[in-house]
Amino acid sequence: MSVIIKPVISEKANYLTDLRGAYSFLVNPKSNKIQIKKAIEQAYGVKVADVRTMIYAPKVSSKHTKKGLQVGKTNKLKKAVITLAEGEVIDIFAVN
Repeated sequence: MSVIIKPVISEKANYLTDLRGAYSFLVNPKSNKIQIKKAIEQAYGVKVADVRTMIYAPKVSSKHTKKGLQVGKTNKLKKAVITLAEGEVIDIFAVN
């Protein structure tokens, strides 16, 4: 089970990085904070101070077709916001 899916690169994520030194990652919805902390420390070689997680519910969409009403949904997502120890930095664009 891969814990880290990908880093989140958005305006809000960049703002948090500049302001607080916090980095955002999409993670496996079944992973917990301890697994996320160990995966980040192993992948990037940094010391993690804090892990905050949030779960996004699946988005439901529907459309009318010749066959009737088609209902679908996206997968649920889990996002982790990582705060690093003082003086630690992750260069997200350098790591694959």
